[in-house]
Amino acid sequence: MPDNHVFYFNVAQDSYLSAQMEKVSRSFAVVVSNVEQPLRSYLSIAYLLCRVADNIEDCTNSLNWKKKRFSEFIDLLDNPSNATGVLEYWEAESWPGLTLDEANLMGFSAGRDLWDIYASIQRAEQEIIKRWITVMAERMSHIGEVGHHPLFIEQQGIHMLASKNDYDDYCYIVAGTVGHMATELVIDYYNLNKETSHEVLRTCEACGRALQKTNILKDFVKDLARGISYLPDEWLSDADYSPARLEGAQLDWKQMLFEDILNELNTATEYVLALPKNVIGYRMATLLCLLPALQTNLLAAKQKDKLFTPNHQYKISRLTLSKCMLDARHMVQKDGQIRAYSQRVQTEVGKILSNQRWV
Repeated sequence: MPDNHVFYFNVAQDSYLSAQMEKVSRSFAVVVSNVEQPLRSYLSIAYLLCRVADNIEDCTNSLNWKKKRFSEFIDLLDNPSNATGVLEYWEAESWPGLTLDEANLMGFSAGRDLWDIYASIQRAEQEIIKRWITVMAERMSHIGEVGHHPLFIEQQGIHMLASKNDYDDYCYIVAGTVGHMATELVIDYYNLNKETSHEVLRTCEACGRALQKTNILKDFVKDLARGISYLPDEWLSDADYSPARLEGAQLDWKQMLFEDILNELNTATEYVLALPKNVIGYRMATLLCLLPALQTNLLAAKQKDKLFTPNHQYKISRLTLSKCMLDARHMVQKDGQIRAYSQRVQTEVGKILSNQRWV
């Protein structure tokens, strides 16, 4: 551990963070478990606070109701000592659209410890977390508001992002900000030099967007069932909205979607490679995000005939995920193998999608 970081979390704090991470995201709990302490706990705190912001956004209450909760949340980031009163109020509120564990995190019983731990950490880490989650929450508070970007419009009875720029902007808000926050925590923790810091900051936003866009494509039908499309009208109109009707799409249209995601994943690969080899825990964590994302897009390409139809459903198997974990451990300090793996999967996706002209 770097000499300038001597903060320790006690057993109760570690247990709380681990338990909450398991409840809200088992996959990310596995990812972050590879990072050494106390950076692991800083990332866990940051992730759980991002989940609080996501929960406000995901709740199906009115826009005005959510704006009030975002305002209270942003105030808590500045003044975590006010958590008791706010969380007791939140616990009495209804949180439709959330799972039980997500709703519990918003209340006093399960949420108070998170704010106490956040209040106790070193100022440098607290400032990084506060600054980026404030950006996220402030931007989220305007999602769905008329005249604010990212702009949503209604077409074919579906609320969809208006343009490619809105699509990228949305992915920046919900995931690009997380990439910046995690990267700044890593830079601070390891005291990375100026050149390395510049390169990881240059690529970190695309890394977040790549993961978000992978999930947007995977969850397209599930989101449609809620009356939402995060793929933009600018693209869907080019396909005569047939994907939104689950009537499929021409192959060249699908190729366009995958090209955009793979470009982001290519930059995400450069992000991993820019991390010094001694930052092995965080390198491992990023690989455990990158490799499953590559494999998820490969699986989607293999099921290209089913995409944007009622059978649009895919998820990599546990066996594939286990193989990703083994591959990550094997290549974590081998830049050439990481680059070759990423390029091989991207090339295979391209070959699969170029085999036919039509769905």
